[in-house]
Amino acid sequence: MRIALELLGCFVILASLLTLVKSTYWWIRVLDFPRVQVALLGLLVLGLYGWFIGFELLTQKIFAGLLVLAILNEAVHVYKFTPLVRPQALRSKIKAPKNSFGIMISNVRMSNTRYDRFLKVVRENDPDLLLINEPNHRWAQALSELDERYPYCIKEPLENTYGMMFFSKFKLSHTEVRYLVEEGIPSFYMVVELPTGKRFDLFTVHPQPPHLHKDTDTREAELLTVAKMAKDSPYASIVIGDLNDVAWSYTTNLFRKISGLLDPRIGRGFYNTYNAFVPFFRYSLDHIFYDPAFRLIRIRRLPFFGSDHFPIFVRLNYEPLEADEHHVPEPDEQEQEDAEELINNLDVDATPSPSPGSTPQPTNGEKLS
Repeated sequence: MRIALELLGCFVILASLLTLVKSTYWWIRVLDFPRVQVALLGLLVLGLYGWFIGFELLTQKIFAGLLVLAILNEAVHVYKFTPLVRPQALRSKIKAPKNSFGIMISNVRMSNTRYDRFLKVVRENDPDLLLINEPNHRWAQALSELDERYPYCIKEPLENTYGMMFFSKFKLSHTEVRYLVEEGIPSFYMVVELPTGKRFDLFTVHPQPPHLHKDTDTREAELLTVAKMAKDSPYASIVIGDLNDVAWSYTTNLFRKISGLLDPRIGRGFYNTYNAFVPFFRYSLDHIFYDPAFRLIRIRRLPFFGSDHFPIFVRLNYEPLEADEHHVPEPDEQEQEDAEELINNLDVDATPSPSPGSTPQPTNGEKLS
C-alpha cells in the first residue's frame, strides 16, 4: 500500500506543478482541467498515508509537504468559483428590466441524433439568443423549425465537429463568419439590436481543445484575439461559446483581463457543462463573458438532452449607467506581454474586420449602446 500511495502522491505533485509552466504543449495544458479531481485525490492520498504509514521519517514529511503544496495550488485556482468569494458580476436590481434578454449556449455533439429532445429544451427556456456548436448539415435540417421562431440567424454547419449556428429574435447587423486562426474553425461576429434600440456586439467562438499531437497555441491565439477585439470595440461586448478551456485556467483568466469582461460564475459556482456522461469528470467548458454594462438576472445549467455537453442559460439586462460598480481586474505588464506573444506566435491580426458601412465611434470614451 505504501508504494501505491506514494506513486499516486507523486502523480498529484507532478500534475499540479506542471500546470505552473507557461507552455502550450497539450500534455501540460490538459492538466488545467482536472484541478478539483487532482486536489481530491491528493487529499485522499494524504489522509490514507497518514492513517496507515504516518509521517515520522524526514522523507515522509517532505512527501507530505509537497502533497500539501500541490493540493493548495489546485485549490487556489478553483476557489474563486465558490461562494467563498464575492461575485464578480453583480445582479440586476431592476424589477421590470426593459433591456433584458436570455442567451442559451449548447454544444449539441455532432453524432447526437436526439433532435426532438434538444428542441424541447429550447422551447421550454425560450432564449432570445441561441448559440449551437457542432451542428452539421443533418442537424441544420433537423432544426429547421427554429427559422420560424427566430427571424435572424447565421449558419455555418460543418462535418468536422466545428460547425456553428446562431439564432436571434433581435435584429442582427454587421454579421461576419470569421476564420481567425485555423481553417475549418469558424467564429461569428455580429451587432445585436434590442427592441429598445440599444446595441451591443457579440462574438462566438469554439477553438480546438488540447489533445494528442494538438497543442493549444491556436486556442490561445484565437481567444486572446477575440479578447482584444472585444476590448477595442465601441460597443459593449459579449463573448460566448465552447472555449474548450476551463474557467480557472491561466488562459481564461488572461482572456478576462485583456477583454475587460466579467465571468458570472465567479463567486457563484462551477456550472460545469462537460462531460454530461461522466459526473466525476465535469468541467466548465461552455462560457459567457460580458461587459460591465450588463447585469446578471439569472444563470443556470439546463437538462441533459443527449449531448456530452449540458446547455447553459444566462439572462442579462443592459444597464450601462451602473457599469462602474463592477470591479474588473486589469492585466499587468507581464500579462500584456504574454498575450501579445501568444497572438504574435501565429501572426494573428487582432484588429476587428471592418463592418459594412461606417462604424459609429464613441465621443466620450464610453462604450456605445
